[in-house]
Amino acid sequence: MYRHKHRFLSYLMWLLPLSFFTYQFLLRLWPSLMMQQIMQQFAIDATAFGLLASVYYYGYAGMQIPMALALDRFKPRDVISFSIIICGLATYLFSITENWYLALLTRFLIGGSSAVGFLGTSKVISQWFPKDHYARMVGFTFTIGLIGAIYGGKPVSILVENFGWHQVAITLALVALSIGLLTYLALRDPGVSKHKIQPKFKLPDLKNLLRSPNIWLLAVANLLMVGSLEGFADVWGVNYLMKAYGLNKGDAAELISFIFIGMIFGGPILILLAKNLGNYTVISCCGLGMSLAFCYLLWGIANYNWYGLATLFIGIGIMCCYQVLVFSAGCDFVSIQLLGVTVAFLNCVNMLGGSFFHSLVGIMMDNFWTGGTSDGIRVYDLESYNHALIVIPLCSILGAVMVALVGKRVRTAS
Repeated sequence: MYRHKHRFLSYLMWLLPLSFFTYQFLLRLWPSLMMQQIMQQFAIDATAFGLLASVYYYGYAGMQIPMALALDRFKPRDVISFSIIICGLATYLFSITENWYLALLTRFLIGGSSAVGFLGTSKVISQWFPKDHYARMVGFTFTIGLIGAIYGGKPVSILVENFGWHQVAITLALVALSIGLLTYLALRDPGVSKHKIQPKFKLPDLKNLLRSPNIWLLAVANLLMVGSLEGFADVWGVNYLMKAYGLNKGDAAELISFIFIGMIFGGPILILLAKNLGNYTVISCCGLGMSLAFCYLLWGIANYNWYGLATLFIGIGIMCCYQVLVFSAGCDFVSIQLLGVTVAFLNCVNMLGGSFFHSLVGIMMDNFWTGGTSDGIRVYDLESYNHALIVIPLCSILGAVMVALVGKRVRTAS
């Protein structure tokens, strides 16, 4: 049992990186809330905007394994605080620059430094909490982190409308710098880790992992099925709802937040189903279910119905938690020494899905652009959105089929 004082200190240490993990969801979502302003700022079309949104995920995915290595080798306080400060500086530069290439670089840095959010929080949990508390604290971390996505959209959109996106972006940068400075000043190293949950990452381990065809199939399937979350909810969803139903930005962001509400409950629900049906069956059903939900969203709704859309998005959010089962299934193919690097690799490829869908949707929208403009900026009609977003359910079906094939191979081998 912890002493009361030590227990309070453990939770305080956890709250420091957790605050950034929650905050970074705002940085991940805010391009969708400022799409028109950003397109006007840099005089870009949907393809270029998709590229700008996607480089965040290149940075986030690319830094998964390096960040895990850094947290293992150096003091977590230094790695976490330095990454947060880089994130804040990059956000500030993005808000003031008019140079397109610098904007891409800063967005990449925001994504790369944001990778410390969950990994850093996990590291602090492993140091400050005993083994039997680890899973519970990680669960709390995800739940609280999603609050940033659930409640951040509408307030940020209101601030953008009232104060302009530059002022909001500068404010977000100052928040990040404040969190980074506070983390550097307050985060401590307990000396002796209470729980060494993650084995050290080694490059030979990664090489062995990449030789597994089943791991690759799961990773690519995960990427193809992530469009509902990283393609739609993160960037294109708000603008689609505004175009399809004439909603203002705040109301559209509020509806999108129901996807993240569904994710809060999705993990336990899908884990319970997987115990009875198996990981591969549940993952495949989620892929097919998300595909059907999107087909209904794009073509099945004749009139606006707030409760219907909210329910649909909660269902999509629940199914988005299939990723938890992908991590569990992937760990079945490796030894215990490779569990950490396996999760990092699967999460890396998963986050590349954001880059894939943002770029692909942007290109598709430009291909179906009907020629409308406003103040020199392209205006996309509903048909452009519908034709572009159809890639999400199509890829989801393909990913579901790939997972089913992996399940069949596993059953045949056993």
